[in-house]
Amino acid sequence: MNYVDYFSTLFITYGIKLLYAILIWVVGKFIISKLMLLVDKKMELARTEITLKKFVHSIVNTLFYTFLFIIIVSTLGIQTASFVAVLGAMSLAIGFALQGSLANFAGGVLIILFKPYKIGDYIEASGVAGTVIEIQIFATLLNTVDNKRVVIPNGKLSNDTLINYSKNPVRRVDIVFGVGYNDDIEKAKSVLVEIANSQEKILKNQEAFVEIIEYGDSSVNLVYRVWCNTADYWDVYFCSMKMAKTEFDKAKISIPYPQMDVHVEK
Repeated sequence: MNYVDYFSTLFITYGIKLLYAILIWVVGKFIISKLMLLVDKKMELARTEITLKKFVHSIVNTLFYTFLFIIIVSTLGIQTASFVAVLGAMSLAIGFALQGSLANFAGGVLIILFKPYKIGDYIEASGVAGTVIEIQIFATLLNTVDNKRVVIPNGKLSNDTLINYSKNPVRRVDIVFGVGYNDDIEKAKSVLVEIANSQEKILKNQEAFVEIIEYGDSSVNLVYRVWCNTADYWDVYFCSMKMAKTEFDKAKISIPYPQMDVHVEK
């Protein structure tokens, strides 16, 4: 009979609280799901970028569940003040242990806020280059031109030098062509200008620039500079390289290669 009284008291003391906690969890989870749908809908109406949308969704969802967890703990009779103090001490210890991860998290926040690049941009950083396919909280994922997956920590990306090739709508194509010292330089320059004028993807609002940039060991080097839309960069580059060889051959302009003359004296 004493056991029955004991378990009855135990159930009254803790069982009711546990049932309340379960009820709060079920109702709270339902409310959070509805609130998250509302948050997502508001971001869609504001045309929020998908990277920022995912980040905000993750942070707000975590905050809601943290608040719900504190309410449940309070319902069970646990002192929230002491619980928050213990949680703070644990957070501090975890923070020291995960300094690198926190730096990457902070880097992710900076990338989301200042947007040095976005999904779909072609960037170069930390010695690698590729197209951004996903910006996560701790790292950014790239696909290289030969289809390798590269993961770069956000802490490094937010602190190191980064080149974004897709940021500006137009780019300049710079190519250096070498011609022989005995060739007609003005003729070579006119051939390169004609090559630039004949390509539709080269922008015509800026004239092609062709001038001598240096006198090499075996060639006079001409710099060829034209402008194009960023998406057309490699098409213009490869087409210009191919046409230069073809047109130089037609004009009898040589493209010298490094060579050495050896004089033997008896």
